[in-house]
Amino acid sequence: MNHWIILPVVLPALVAPFIIMVLRYHLDLQRIFSIAATVALAAITAGLMARVAGGDIIVYELGDWPAPFGIVLVLDRLSALMTVLTSFLALAVLLYAIWSGWDQRGWHFHALFQFQLMGVMGAFLTGDAFNLFVFFEVLLIASYGLMIHGGGGKRLRAGTQYVVYNLVGSTLFLFALGTLYAVTGTLNMADLSVKVAQLPADQTAVLRVGAVLLLLVFAVKAALLPLHFWLPASYANAPAPVAALFAIMTKVGVYAILRMYTLVFGPDAAVSFGLAGEWLLFAALLTLAVGMIGVLGSAEIARMTAFAAIGSTGTLMVAVSLFTPQAAGAAVYYMIHSTFATAMLFLVADLVSERRGGDIAVSAPMPHNGVVATLYFGAGIAMAGMPPLSGFIGKLLVLDAARNDLQVVLIWATVLITSLVAIIGFARAGSLLFWKSSDPSFAAVPVGAEAGDLAAELPDQPAPPRLPFVPVFALFAMLVLLTVFAGPVTDYADAVAAQLFDPSGYIGAVLKGEGS
Repeated sequence: MNHWIILPVVLPALVAPFIIMVLRYHLDLQRIFSIAATVALAAITAGLMARVAGGDIIVYELGDWPAPFGIVLVLDRLSALMTVLTSFLALAVLLYAIWSGWDQRGWHFHALFQFQLMGVMGAFLTGDAFNLFVFFEVLLIASYGLMIHGGGGKRLRAGTQYVVYNLVGSTLFLFALGTLYAVTGTLNMADLSVKVAQLPADQTAVLRVGAVLLLLVFAVKAALLPLHFWLPASYANAPAPVAALFAIMTKVGVYAILRMYTLVFGPDAAVSFGLAGEWLLFAALLTLAVGMIGVLGSAEIARMTAFAAIGSTGTLMVAVSLFTPQAAGAAVYYMIHSTFATAMLFLVADLVSERRGGDIAVSAPMPHNGVVATLYFGAGIAMAGMPPLSGFIGKLLVLDAARNDLQVVLIWATVLITSLVAIIGFARAGSLLFWKSSDPSFAAVPVGAEAGDLAAELPDQPAPPRLPFVPVFALFAMLVLLTVFAGPVTDYADAVAAQLFDPSGYIGAVLKGEGS
């Protein structure tokens, strides 16, 4: 049995309590162990991705109990890609949090960060629907602690709203799992696929209820309209590195939809007929429209970035809702792009807020104005989907995948118009932030101040540190590489989609132990 597959879950699960119990009063050692663990995580996930790039599916049976009776972890092209995406994003975010001093503004940042990685990795690797719920709860607990890191009334209120809303989603998740288990007697995803396909069409009413509840749960996690209300305030008030890490959180919901509604409730299953068709597409288009209108109307850069994340999710879900191999390939490519672009924009928003406050309309000078403006310009181009960066390629792939859909005119019109709205919104904010920030009566915000607060005049104030720029440029470099190597990346994305829409290999590997 290949034991490497469990390391992305076990490694952060061991490092997090070690930091709490042994290193809780030694911040420098916490940083060293946290960076070392995250670098090791990136190396392990990259190796696992190389292992399954050819199409192999690796199954890990915990306790050596075979499926469907035991818990299994499953590594295929999609789960491997998501773990690599998470680990590389986490490394950039962690370095930014350390070099900007965010990790010392509250207790247990590094332990919570590792627990967060444990939850994300487990959600991507699990082959059991109940354990997907368990890892969702690990995500919820860790993300709440990270969200209120540093304290503050606004952050606490936003965190409470985030927890309450997601607890409602967790309750629905339990109801959905109970319904599925009552009908099929299993929660192993591969076994569910077999049992669901065997049910006659006239006996699927209760099962459809469970499938709808699951879709609602995943829509909450993905922040799909009208279940997106928790995201703007939560992400806008969270610490910037945490919000950047949360760029992968909405992708967990998208991943779950892709996995469950190609494997378990596939297009050919009687239970899924008409389940996630046009209404999911319309919800995605509305999400895209609301997100980009929010970009145009936001008064604070952090809130603008949160709405940009909603719009990005809308574009991604447009591709997912088409449920074709070509559209799934486009969704995979755009998912990689939007994760890095959203995280980069959150970090740029923090660079701006730390230097002149987060209010877009306020005129104030800013140290390193030219460098921050360059990064903002790059992030804005990426999020709006303008050439030459990967956002443009991703949107082209989505539009091309929708050519044969009945709603092609609506899809194309919405994507193109909202792209224009996003360009106007980012251009408006950029002009106010960088071209009109010359009022000498304002002083720059010292490093460590709350976003949105303007500091008093401090003539001898030291210059803000420059090291935080490094991980932001690294994320920008990832977007450039995603553009330069768009051909190989789209080939891999198409291979992921092909494997998703031919689940026989997944089912055979899990239920027969092949590939273990």
